[in-house]
Amino acid sequence: MLSQLMMLFGFFAFLLIMVYWVNNAVRLLDQLIADGQSIGVFATFSILTLPSLIRITLPIATFAASIYVTNRMMSDSELIVVQATGYSARRAARPVFYFGLIISLFMALLLHILVPVSSKELDRRQAQIAENATARLLRDGQFMTPTDGVTIYIREVTQSSELRDIFLSDSRGDGQTVTYTAASAYIVRTDEGPQLVMIDGLAQTLYTDDRRLVTTSFEDLAYNLGSLVSMTDASGQSMRHMTTLELLSPPPMIHEESAHVRALWKVEAHERFARSFQPLASSLIGFATLMIGGFSRFGVWRQITAAIFLIILVKIIESVVTSAISGNPALWALSYVPELFGATLAMVLLGWSSRPSWLRRKPIMVAS
Repeated sequence: MLSQLMMLFGFFAFLLIMVYWVNNAVRLLDQLIADGQSIGVFATFSILTLPSLIRITLPIATFAASIYVTNRMMSDSELIVVQATGYSARRAARPVFYFGLIISLFMALLLHILVPVSSKELDRRQAQIAENATARLLRDGQFMTPTDGVTIYIREVTQSSELRDIFLSDSRGDGQTVTYTAASAYIVRTDEGPQLVMIDGLAQTLYTDDRRLVTTSFEDLAYNLGSLVSMTDASGQSMRHMTTLELLSPPPMIHEESAHVRALWKVEAHERFARSFQPLASSLIGFATLMIGGFSRFGVWRQITAAIFLIILVKIIESVVTSAISGNPALWALSYVPELFGATLAMVLLGWSSRPSWLRRKPIMVAS
């Protein structure tokens, strides 16, 4: 049974990953081709997004494999024969438990290491591409419109990367247009993204409602070029970029932050531990629900519907718990509630399938 579960899991996981990957690849390809990137960059980005896609599909594929294999074995009366030999439902569930545990270990590897590392590298490469795209926009001798409402003109770009005679018009503001002119400028990389530092210039603000013009001269002024393209801040310490070991052992700079920041790191770590057991809970719920009805020539579609409903119920509880924790990080222990609820529910269903008389009315004895 374990080999069948692993084989069907591989099939469903591959199918789901391909569906998610194709959907993601279409958007990614359009974005990269528009930026003039090569197929090699697209392939790199696709590989870096795979861990996150696999993390999403694992619980679904585990549940589908458990449902499919259990349904087939019920239809072939294999499980009925096993129970007739004296095996209890809980003993018959051991292969399903081992199957869910194996997938949960792989899920833990993804959540604790692979997803954070790949997300960090993906954001870093996106930031590099965004900065390079911004630099390519600044070509001399041409009027360029990198985004709606923004026009840039540079008379000359010197060998030392100095931009001479800058004209920049930004009409994205509500009811106003700002025009910058400067004798020279430089592109400076900062933690917030590339900045255009203009030297010795004039800023003219035209208010369109009353046609008022306000002029301001400046010696130096920084303009955020990151707003012209989609930017990703890869320099900051993002929790989703940290491995679980790093979350549990924060650097000294985090200890100097507020208690709220430390609590958020703790919540992120415990949520990863809790989500690691999603495949185990999903596989047990799928198996236990189908074991309730026993053999029926009409199939077990009712049990399958009930299993899907129970999975949805677990996800609803997870959503409620996540909302509660986001409002109060001190409630981090609630992160384990959805998976514990799912596992407990599966144990109750297995006990019910072993003793169906629990929920049946006992016959009333009528004295003659």
